[in-house]
Amino acid sequence: MKNAVIGNNKQKANLIVLGAVPRLLYLLQQETSSTELRTECAVVLGSLAMGTENNVKSLLDCHIIPALLQGLLSPDLKFIEACLRCLRTIFISPVTPEDLLYTDATVISHLMALLSRSRYTQEYICQIFSHCCKGPDHQTILFNHGAVQNIAHLLVSTSYKVRMQALKCFSVLAFENPQVSMTLVNVSVDGELLPQIFVKMLQRDKPIEMQLTSAKCLTSMCRAGAIRTDDPCIVLKTLPCLVRMCSKDRLLEERVEGAETLAYLIETDMELQRMASITDHLIVMLADYFKYPSSVSAITDIKRLDHDLKHAHELRQAAFKLYASLGANDEDIRKKIIETENMMDRIVNGLSESSIKVRLAAVRCLHSLSRSVQQLRTSFQDHAVWKPLMKVLQNAPNEILVVASSTLCNLLLEFSPSKEPILESGAIELLCSLTQSENLALRVNGIWALMNMAFQAEQKIKSDILRGLSTEQLFQLLSDSDVNVLMKTLGLLRNLLSTRPHIDHIMSTHGKQIMQAVTLILEGEHNIEVKEQTLCILANIADGTTAKELIMTNDDILQKIKYYMSHSNAKLQLAAMFCISNLIWNEEEGSQERQDKLRDMGVVDILHKLSQSSDPNLCDKAKTALQQYLA
Repeated sequence: MKNAVIGNNKQKANLIVLGAVPRLLYLLQQETSSTELRTECAVVLGSLAMGTENNVKSLLDCHIIPALLQGLLSPDLKFIEACLRCLRTIFISPVTPEDLLYTDATVISHLMALLSRSRYTQEYICQIFSHCCKGPDHQTILFNHGAVQNIAHLLVSTSYKVRMQALKCFSVLAFENPQVSMTLVNVSVDGELLPQIFVKMLQRDKPIEMQLTSAKCLTSMCRAGAIRTDDPCIVLKTLPCLVRMCSKDRLLEERVEGAETLAYLIETDMELQRMASITDHLIVMLADYFKYPSSVSAITDIKRLDHDLKHAHELRQAAFKLYASLGANDEDIRKKIIETENMMDRIVNGLSESSIKVRLAAVRCLHSLSRSVQQLRTSFQDHAVWKPLMKVLQNAPNEILVVASSTLCNLLLEFSPSKEPILESGAIELLCSLTQSENLALRVNGIWALMNMAFQAEQKIKSDILRGLSTEQLFQLLSDSDVNVLMKTLGLLRNLLSTRPHIDHIMSTHGKQIMQAVTLILEGEHNIEVKEQTLCILANIADGTTAKELIMTNDDILQKIKYYMSHSNAKLQLAAMFCISNLIWNEEEGSQERQDKLRDMGVVDILHKLSQSSDPNLCDKAKTALQQYLA
């Protein structure tokens, strides 16, 4: 059987159909079978697992994993190795659920103990761990079972395969995991610290997969804060190694992995972004990622075409991600990216690709570039980027919506020429619906975009926003538990209530509700910034012609303004003074009555006190206000 199935998928399928698997498993588990027989059974099963995914499914259906794990308790090393080899083959298949390794708590500790038995047990067990470690829960289980201490010494094994599998283990254990990363920095093997061992594995004379995997380990450790971003092992070793992986002479898979790892390494660090952008013409080099599948002439290239097609969207996704990281902070880098051949067209095309991963990466890239005032005014306008962006926002999954709506916030800034057409394409309705989302980031972005839209806008737009939001929704947002949502909503109100005719118009239709909202916030338990923003809204209302009356006839609000004039925080005092100044300004009708009413409330006494203040801003503001009384 063994000789018949090796390298022959048809024969493997035949044997499975004929029911060989249950019989082989039966013999494998029989105590009476000789060790040689049991080992041969494990070898044949391992060979069947090497076939198609359907084969692996058939083996899983016959409960092969518990049988093989049971086999690991045997004293015979050859049999253990055969079981491990078969387990390894099954676990690296995409159809096998990783959790099968963790169902019995004793399995992991037993595997750790088997690591010392032979170089084969080391290779297979490390390979099983690195394939079955998905997410923080698995990382924690392996970490708590001593994975770091048990695997570290394998990095200096005489066998390349063992070194490589151990390295892969560390790259998945440390990924986005500060606990593991912080531990790795201080582990040493034969007197050498792990980061130094990783750096040695990065060198150009090492095989590419080793260079890439050790760069991933150092990247994870750097992002977790275990290694500083200006450490020579990052700046002089890891970063240049990853840029090398993006070059044309690397395999497509290596270029994808290199670019994605580099994007992650430099994502939050301005200095690393700057360095990467000037290493080996990286920005131009990435433009090549969009040229697959390349035009195929001869029929002999069909195989290559198939390979290119498979990797084309991965390449585009990786390039977009890296461009997004490169352009996150620096204006000059963004300019270079946008000037790369057909870049804006490529992003626009990326926004409508079928692959959700490419769409997400393209939106990320667009978001990064939209932080540039100059680009918003030029390239973004020339390519009408807002059109495909609005389309993406129609029915995308949340992770795309969050980034796309952040980009829209930038396109709605007052200096962006895209603002008008976006409004005409029904953005208000879309954004108002985002403010009702369960997802916090979407609520923040929806209200933020409306805030930007209302800035210096004409009255019709402001009315449309208020109508679209509805008073209930506005109150909902003002009582949101997240301070970000609250601040942006207050920012929106402040932008809506600017310029006199607008203030009067809005307060004539929504005055009662807005005054209620203001009272609510000034009475609530809120931080200084929130209260300051609220007092600024009151100052805007006080600047209206007819709107003033809503404050003057509301004794409760007047008492609150008076209270904040004597508050311990100067910011709040200043904001309250703005309200007073706007109410008592001389040239306006009815100023005499307002001045008298406020004098009776004791406001003038407070102004006198404040005019002696050691804070120059407060002092000036108080003197200016007192002059209104004297004039």
